[in-house]
Amino acid sequence: MSFQDFGLLDEVVHGVQSMGYIDPTPIQLRAFPIILSGRDMMGSAQTGTGKTAAFALPLLTKLKSHGDLRALILEPTRELAAQVETAFRDYSRFMDVQVGLVHGGVGFGSQRSMLQKGADVLVATPGRLLDFLEDGTANLKNIQYLVLDEVDRMLDMGFLPQVRRIVDRVPKERQTLFFSATLPPELETMTKWLLKDPEQVEIGARRSPAETVTHALYPVAKDQKFDLLIALLERTKFDSAIIFTSTKIMADKVAHRLKDLKHSVAVLHSNRTQREREDALAGFKSGKYEVMVATDIAARGLDIAGVSHVINYDVPQHPEDYVHRIGRTGRALLTGDAFTIFTAEELDHVRSIERFIGAKITRQKLEGFDYLYTALFNEEQIPAGGVGKGVRTAKGYSFGARRRK
Repeated sequence: MSFQDFGLLDEVVHGVQSMGYIDPTPIQLRAFPIILSGRDMMGSAQTGTGKTAAFALPLLTKLKSHGDLRALILEPTRELAAQVETAFRDYSRFMDVQVGLVHGGVGFGSQRSMLQKGADVLVATPGRLLDFLEDGTANLKNIQYLVLDEVDRMLDMGFLPQVRRIVDRVPKERQTLFFSATLPPELETMTKWLLKDPEQVEIGARRSPAETVTHALYPVAKDQKFDLLIALLERTKFDSAIIFTSTKIMADKVAHRLKDLKHSVAVLHSNRTQREREDALAGFKSGKYEVMVATDIAARGLDIAGVSHVINYDVPQHPEDYVHRIGRTGRALLTGDAFTIFTAEELDHVRSIERFIGAKITRQKLEGFDYLYTALFNEEQIPAGGVGKGVRTAKGYSFGARRRK
């Protein structure tokens, strides 16, 4: 089926085709009829499946032309909000529809001016939108279409109380669309008060890495973690690499040490200013920076193409984040490599990931690296819940392990 087969406005079809899209993706094929019919929808779809267009094209079709603020799209991060706003602008380029964007990290002035002038579609992060609601600048009384995107991320970031306060200001008679890459049990209560008899669509749910990604684990003693990272970078031919850390402090620390070693490095996490984040993304995409050190803010949703390698400096605590992180490479049918450095303290997280994806991840050594001994080299004898005592050999590994005198 083509975009013309769903009853989308000709201007909307023209807009999406002018961007080079020819055929709808599976999530779009399923979502278009549901959204155009007016039903609530709960969708589970991964990054890169065409999810934004799945709700943007039918909503623009229903809006038709300029009027009141009728569509509200909530996003968990500034970057996602900016990308979705850009997509709406691109798809509506042949329509008389105004799209607005509000998020934190920048001044209030231009955003307040936009709200006062009026928009048909508002893409927003919860905190900044609440600021405008509380000072009377924004009014949601005419909202007909509410989209909550990346809801599992909102849950992880603690935004659900803010989301509830926003939803309480939206008319009860509305169409609500709910998108989440995963559907953890904590979201069940939320869906009951948010949605009315929703149609559920699950597309591209992935519990295993893409076939285009080769991934492996690199056990190492804690004291050698950074040394192994440097060795991997020096001995790997990469075009661009994302290094994931679990905390903002560690991201800054790793980036600082890499810069000291003359690597060109961008840093991306939620404590960076909006300008710093935009510069980091633009520089990484353009090739100005060969490496980007980031927290899970970059694990999904961001439009970053051509990443040849992903390195997990810290093992993610949530198994699904492992799939999202390494999915930043091997996109658009290209191949990619993902390395995960892990220490004994992270073994339980590794085992959780392997249970989640239903496969054992290959353990690798880096040839020529002068390893210190770690009990991980005898991992098969380590019980769940921690590193066992009295482990003396590195049976099963050819790491050339040495003991520190």
